[in-house]
Amino acid sequence: MLWKVRASSPDRPGGLAALAQRCAAAGADIRAMQVFPGVDEVTDEVVVDVPAGWGEADVAVLVESAGWRHVFSTPCTGAALTDQPTRYVEAARQVLAAPESFPEVVAALFDTEPDQGPGGDLLEMTVGDVLVQVRRATPFTDTERARGVAVAELVTDVLRRGRPEASLAAPVAGRRLGDGARPSYVVEGRVVSAVVADVVVGRASLGLPAEPATDELEDGCLPLVLRVDPAWRRRGVGTRLLVAASRLALSLGAREVALSTTADNRAVLPLVLAAGMHGRIRLASDQLTVRVPVQGLRPLEVGSAPV
Repeated sequence: MLWKVRASSPDRPGGLAALAQRCAAAGADIRAMQVFPGVDEVTDEVVVDVPAGWGEADVAVLVESAGWRHVFSTPCTGAALTDQPTRYVEAARQVLAAPESFPEVVAALFDTEPDQGPGGDLLEMTVGDVLVQVRRATPFTDTERARGVAVAELVTDVLRRGRPEASLAAPVAGRRLGDGARPSYVVEGRVVSAVVADVVVGRASLGLPAEPATDELEDGCLPLVLRVDPAWRRRGVGTRLLVAASRLALSLGAREVALSTTADNRAVLPLVLAAGMHGRIRLASDQLTVRVPVQGLRPLEVGSAPV
């Protein structure tokens, strides 16, 4: 049975040999390893084939008997044996081909737990003006933080070169908005609608502040639900709705708006980047939450032109 094990130890000669000897004596076979060096301490992650019936407590005892500090251990599959440099190369290929996939790519790359909520350790990466956050129970090492920054900088460089920007923010080439029609934007109460020929093709709705305030929806942050008809996506409608709803939220006294969606929604990063706003994308559980500060925008009143 394979277990992924992470352990730390003072960086001293013979530390890894002691761990290998203990594994051999217990009938556990180290199948893969990656090292996260530090100044005073080293953290190793090993994939170990342990005897049948072993649990986390048995693995922890094995690690600690070799003089290491047990950080975490969990059962895993053969996928954990994939060469780590290969994983990062594949991740780079994915974000080069589709920069909008960055949040879900890094979530998988750093093994963020699907049930991880607001607790745990936080890794922050910046793409353009958008801050992307992922969390997991296991602390991120300095090496992993440096890798995250490097991948984020790769995406930022690609965006600055302009190669994917047409696919991220602009209408699809050769398409016209409904044979030349352009949406008008109507504000009613807490709702901004994109309308074409009396048909609503997109809508941004502001909710009420959460009571009591939670980590995701603090005081001064309004929840935002944004929907665009599939036939009208990738035409700038969602971006204009986001900006208009943010201005409306400001007029209602909010400091931020929070848009929640599924973690694999690739439209989120392009949406915030195209709006030119300093958003914060956070992945927790299977939800992706975007928080956008609204200060600095012009307030939007009912009956006014949204953008």
